[in-house]
Amino acid sequence: MAILPIKFNELFQLTSIGVQSPAIGFNSCTMESDHFVCVRQKIDDNAQPEVIIISLKNNNSVMRRPIKADSAIMHYNKEIIALKANGKTLQIFDLAAKSKIKSTTMAEDVVFWKWFSETSLGLVTDTGVYHWNIFDPAQVAPQKMFDRNQNLAGCQIINYRVSDDEKWMVVVGISQQQGRVVGSMQLYSRDRGISQAIEGHAASFGTLRLEDAPADTKLFAFANRGANGAKLHIVEVDHTAPNPQFTKKAVDIYFPTEATNDFPVAMQVSSKYKVIYMVTKYGFIHIYDLETGTTIFMNRISSDTIFTTAGDSEGSGIVGVNRKGQVLAVSLDENTIIPYLLQNPENAELAYKLASRAGLPGADQLYQQRFDQLLATGDYQSAAKTAANSPQGFLRTPQTIEKFKNVPQQQGQLSVILQYFGMLLDKGKLNQHETLELARPVLLQNRKHLLEKWMKEGKLGCSEQLGDLVRGHDVALAQQIYQEAGASQKVIAAMAESGNFDQILPYSRSVGYTPDFNALVQHISRVSPERGAEFATNIAREDPSLIDVDRTVDIFQSQGMVQQATAFLLDVLQADRPEQGHLQTRLLEMNLMNAPQVADAILGNEMFHHYDRQRIAQLCENAGLMTRALEHYEGPTEIKRCIVQTDKISEEFLIGYFGRLTVELALECLDEMLKVNIRQNLQAVINIAKKYSDLFGPTRIIDLLEKYRTAEGLYFYLGGIVNISEDKDVTFKYIEAATKMGQLQEVERICRESSFFDPTKVVNFLKEQKLTEQLPLIIVCDRFNLIHDLVLYLYKNQQFKSIEVYVQRVNPARTPAVIGGLLDVDCDENIIKGLLNSVSAQSIPIDELVSEVESRNRLKLLLPFLESTLAAGNTQPALYDALAKIYIDTNNSPDKFLQENDLYDTLTIGKYCAARDPNLAYIAFRKGQNDLELIGITNENSMFKLQARYLVERADPEIWAYVLSDNNIHRRPLVDQVISTAVPESQEPEKVSIAVKSFIDADMPVELIELLEKIVLEPSAFSDNANLQNLLMLTAAKSDRGRVAGYIQQLDKYSPEDIAQQCIEVGMYEEAFLIYKKAGQHAEATNVLVDHVVSIDRAQEYADQVDLSPVWSKVAKAQLDGLRVTDSVESYIRAQDPSNFQEVIEIATHAGKDEDLIKFLRMARKTLREPAVDTGLAFCLARMNQLPELEDFLRGTNVANIEESGDKAYEEGYHEAAKIFFTSISNWAKLATTLVHLGDYQGAVECARKANSVKVWKQVNEACVAKKEFRLAQICGLNLIVHADELADLVTQYERNGYFDELITLLEAGLGLERAHMGLFTSLAVALTKYHPERVMEHLRLFWGRMNLPKVIQACEGAHLWPELVFLYAHYDEYDNAALAMMERAADAWEHQTFKETIVKVSNLEIYYRALNFYLQEQPSLITDLLQALTPRIDVNRVVRMFEKSDNIPLIKPFLLNVQSQNKRAVNDAINDLLIEEEDQKQLRDSVENFDNYEAVALAQRLEKHDLVFFRQIAANIYRKNKRWDKSIALSKQDKLYKDAIETAAMSGKGEVVEELLRYFVDIGSKECYVGMLYACYDIISLPTVMEISWRHGLQDFTMPFMINYLSQQATTIAELKRDNEERKAREKEERKKEEDAGPILGQSRLMLTQGPPMQTGSPAPYGQTNGIMPQATGYGGFR
Repeated sequence: MAILPIKFNELFQLTSIGVQSPAIGFNSCTMESDHFVCVRQKIDDNAQPEVIIISLKNNNSVMRRPIKADSAIMHYNKEIIALKANGKTLQIFDLAAKSKIKSTTMAEDVVFWKWFSETSLGLVTDTGVYHWNIFDPAQVAPQKMFDRNQNLAGCQIINYRVSDDEKWMVVVGISQQQGRVVGSMQLYSRDRGISQAIEGHAASFGTLRLEDAPADTKLFAFANRGANGAKLHIVEVDHTAPNPQFTKKAVDIYFPTEATNDFPVAMQVSSKYKVIYMVTKYGFIHIYDLETGTTIFMNRISSDTIFTTAGDSEGSGIVGVNRKGQVLAVSLDENTIIPYLLQNPENAELAYKLASRAGLPGADQLYQQRFDQLLATGDYQSAAKTAANSPQGFLRTPQTIEKFKNVPQQQGQLSVILQYFGMLLDKGKLNQHETLELARPVLLQNRKHLLEKWMKEGKLGCSEQLGDLVRGHDVALAQQIYQEAGASQKVIAAMAESGNFDQILPYSRSVGYTPDFNALVQHISRVSPERGAEFATNIAREDPSLIDVDRTVDIFQSQGMVQQATAFLLDVLQADRPEQGHLQTRLLEMNLMNAPQVADAILGNEMFHHYDRQRIAQLCENAGLMTRALEHYEGPTEIKRCIVQTDKISEEFLIGYFGRLTVELALECLDEMLKVNIRQNLQAVINIAKKYSDLFGPTRIIDLLEKYRTAEGLYFYLGGIVNISEDKDVTFKYIEAATKMGQLQEVERICRESSFFDPTKVVNFLKEQKLTEQLPLIIVCDRFNLIHDLVLYLYKNQQFKSIEVYVQRVNPARTPAVIGGLLDVDCDENIIKGLLNSVSAQSIPIDELVSEVESRNRLKLLLPFLESTLAAGNTQPALYDALAKIYIDTNNSPDKFLQENDLYDTLTIGKYCAARDPNLAYIAFRKGQNDLELIGITNENSMFKLQARYLVERADPEIWAYVLSDNNIHRRPLVDQVISTAVPESQEPEKVSIAVKSFIDADMPVELIELLEKIVLEPSAFSDNANLQNLLMLTAAKSDRGRVAGYIQQLDKYSPEDIAQQCIEVGMYEEAFLIYKKAGQHAEATNVLVDHVVSIDRAQEYADQVDLSPVWSKVAKAQLDGLRVTDSVESYIRAQDPSNFQEVIEIATHAGKDEDLIKFLRMARKTLREPAVDTGLAFCLARMNQLPELEDFLRGTNVANIEESGDKAYEEGYHEAAKIFFTSISNWAKLATTLVHLGDYQGAVECARKANSVKVWKQVNEACVAKKEFRLAQICGLNLIVHADELADLVTQYERNGYFDELITLLEAGLGLERAHMGLFTSLAVALTKYHPERVMEHLRLFWGRMNLPKVIQACEGAHLWPELVFLYAHYDEYDNAALAMMERAADAWEHQTFKETIVKVSNLEIYYRALNFYLQEQPSLITDLLQALTPRIDVNRVVRMFEKSDNIPLIKPFLLNVQSQNKRAVNDAINDLLIEEEDQKQLRDSVENFDNYEAVALAQRLEKHDLVFFRQIAANIYRKNKRWDKSIALSKQDKLYKDAIETAAMSGKGEVVEELLRYFVDIGSKECYVGMLYACYDIISLPTVMEISWRHGLQDFTMPFMINYLSQQATTIAELKRDNEERKAREKEERKKEEDAGPILGQSRLMLTQGPPMQTGSPAPYGQTNGIMPQATGYGGFR
């Protein structure tokens, strides 16, 4: 298979995520880079538009957003989208942050835009080009860069490119001119501010470093296909010295013959490979070298147009999207591009430069040859340049350096090796060996700064050897080199040597290297304790397993660093794990012994929980930390010993601590505290008891305190809980203790506030105490209503003062109870009156006082008190009630009191008076509006006149409803009084109205009429009341209709509208007519005649009488409803009322009264300008066939809906009138349809052309086809077939009528249309398969890429067009079906070369084997060629089995030999069988030796029985190969192949096999074979065996060569051993001498291991020699 220099693959298929084909185009699908594809799509008119974003670098993830925009483009690599709406509005959004970045509105439409850099957008409008930096806050709006040239006028802008330095810009546009697409470009220089018009289709900018150039050359490449050919131009822009001048290139662009209309559409310059990718409209890719313009490759990558492209992010290739929705990527294949170019010797120089430029493999041999040639000719500078530029640096080896070092330096010139290194440094980074070779002379010249400079520039290949070399000059630089080289151990050693301890841990963590941190900590601690602790802490925080914590603590303690050890352990032990218990104990111990405050703080933070608590408790007690000791002790004895020392324990802790003890132990501790020192500990005991009163129980605490007879303790303890306790005993004990302590105020407070005590018990206790102050007793009795007992106790003890205190100060509200108690004990009235006078009347509840006194029949006793209270301004209702009762009982003007006072309780007093005087009761009830009581008292005493007056005055509908109820037996006398007295007396209309309404509600029409006639017909204040007159007439209409007519004549103030309407509702139509007629409401009177009396004639007569337009209008409407159209029209004309024109038009039209309707409409047009009127008149003229009048009407001024009239005329068959209508409004579509009905087909076509409507074209086409006007039909059809939706119906129409040739002629004519679509080509192909199959193949070859191939495939299959079917399958990538079709229809469709090209592309592997069977049966001579093509794809084993089954293995022998390299057993077995059968021993020997995958033993057994010795020899070789030595040797001996036997024995390596064969040769007397055995098996045969055989059989002469060689080898071995022994002794002697030199100096007796560091001044001890710890092996002798 030919080498392809490109990598081509499909990144994504847009249709796989539901992107519709219409959305895949230049205007709706954009791609700015190989990160995102952005598609705008709206599935249908009802769907919401959306933007679909495919992230190609994120597993092709899809993001959908409901966005309405004209255009959307994504940023190169960020989730930032730019949106354009309405052509001018631009918005930039950050999708990841969900925020708007910028927005602006342009002054003109943006016709093209794209990202040209990471930060900026390029915008092209009709007049100018703008740049907009979206990340620059200062740039609010786009900045104009330059104006558009005139050469771009009328062009579609397809691209905009900007150079990397943004100094050059180019706008690319295309336009249609003279039948071809012309490209126009405007190139603009920013520095010069000028533009140049260029003819071209695609352009791009790039840079290139020319040979020996110090800087890049800026190039501009553009391609153009004009009328005279196609060219690619590459020119330099902005030439700068001293760069060499770039020669302008202009190369021809090749286009295939079938791509006559093809042209370039996109161009990208690869920054990596310096090549130009150019894509054409027809999907061809062209690749050119940027420097020379040489064509590298050209081929078609897409059958559909690639409409958008972009460079990939690596700068190596190009990506694009085609019309099918494929996202394609193309780039150079680094592994094949150089071999591809080298296939053509003319491209050797191009391959050389491309490999050097991009570091591509494949040109190594070329470079090696050139390098050797230059060295041989002495061109060392060019040789150095060649080696430096070699691809992938394959010539940059130590051998090359040695070659340059050996070149002699010429006088006055830089050495070649230094020139070589200079070239390498200019090119990039040196490798490790090159760096070492360069560093040595630099350091020798003391130019270390050069190494530092190159190190910063990243030019050095760092290694451990380089660091060792530099370390003697600069430790910091060496450390940097070690880091780059990854020599972690030496990096840490350098950090420690330079004192950068804080860098050690971060570096170790970053590289994952773990040194001996303990030794490091020890060394750092000696130098700086604080930094040592910090270092150890950082290590422990990172990973505690990196450091031995115990050893580290030992180091700190040995140096007295308690503070540092504490800080270290606090960090290490933060996790508080159980296995750290001993360390926690150790931490606390050292601080309790040295810094108890620190230990106290540690324990207070509760950081640790796994230390030895008993040990720490003892240490805390010894250190005086009693709180901590108590926290850790668990035994009662130790707790009691510590807890009595309350002077050393805070009270807060003590209280909290008791919460952790059991109840029994807590009480024991309290007892111990009181026993040891009650004075010191009482306060603490009381506080504890208060805190845990609920837990310990108040009873047990009280018993404990009473045990030590501490009333003070009881008082303070109970005082703390009494306010929250609900225990009655607690409260009582507190009252007792407070009384004993003389705290009477507290006793008073508890008695007043507490509710949890037994009042009787407390009262008895207080009585027994005989207190001088009785206030507590008074409070208890007052609270619990023990007033009688209190008064009795105080009265008996003659404590009247206390009684006064009680009613005056404690609770004056209890005065009634006190008075009642005093009355019960027959107290003197003067004392009682004096007591009443001493109390404020405002504070005494009068009602209770009256009740108490009244219940004892002593009410008069209160008269002076009540009158004085009344005089003082007291307004309590009870006061007035009491006075009223006294006045009533004493008959002291009670009626006056009841009428004048409003503050007494009228209900109470009314009931009090009911049995005494009903009139007084009426007064009270009337004043209080006690309705039911008043009604009751008046009914009982027949006081109906008073009741009637009260009801009218009260004016309450509910009360009226109650008294007018049917259940009221007193209703009749009450109604008589209301009618005769109460209502006539009233002068208030509202109250009278309520009374009347009440009668109505009570359904009493007769009584109501009586009432109304009384007040309306008779002279009264209400005679002219309109409401009452209305009510009278309405009531009569309902209950007594005979009176209504009289009322109409007698009354004038009623409302005629309401009354008439009520009469209509009850069917009194004549009365209603009289009311309207009397009121002069003629229209309403007419309505009554029309709607209710239903007499149109009477209505017409009435209209004649009054002769009013409104009346005539109503009569006309009635006549119209009665379908009396002619009369109605006359009435409307008399009324001159056209308002009901719509109904008149509708009814008259349906009735066919066109003449009457014309009269009406002419009248209506005098006052109305309504479309319906003019439309109706026009249609009437049309229907009456008054066409001249219709034309005159349409020419005049009118507002008729002419189109509607035309449609109606067309529907009803008035085609001439319709023609007039449609002509007047130039409605060509409907006029065309009308002309079809009139038979004017030519005119219909002309109208259809003017209408340009699919529907019209379709109608006219159908009519022309039906009339066989095929020329006109084709004109219509050409306008229909460009619409895919109409094509199928058109084809069906022609086929149904049998016009097949006309159909094909029409479709062929449509192929040349600009809007020709896929369906058109497809339909023509289908038609040709049906009616002209001989023309199908020609059509397919020309237009297969523009058809719906599945549909055409189906048509060809149905028409049995097999070659055409195979052609379609192959072009539709349905290679499986193509292959099957060729096999199934071999006689018509099979052709070997085509089949072979197709079969290799099928996806179903079974077709391969089916094809083999087909060839075996049909074309056996070509089967080998087929197998050669299928070899990489088929299962060889299966093929062998297939042909073995059919016994056709010889037929595929070439194939088997070709695939034998796969070493498969089935293949090997088949070949071996075939070779045995052919007796080809040479090829069989090669087979079994080179391919070992076969059944060796079975094959050997088969061959050893063969007649030919050569095959038996092969069998022996097989046995030998499978280590069956005996079998192989036996077979060789059988055929006297002694050489083979000797080789087999030597290969076996087994002494017994060799000895047996040796003795065999001796036995048969073959001395030559004996000697050969000794030579071949020299290392296997033992000397004793050889000597024995030689002596016994007299073969000394034949054995002598063996003996000589053996003795010579023995002597050599002994000499080597002797020399090694002497060298070993010399080394041991030297080592002993060194040890003696390293012994103690000046009589030192201690070993260096335990000696410790030597004393130094001015600097700390060397790292790694502290406290007997051996230094860490770092690769250095030590740190300096």
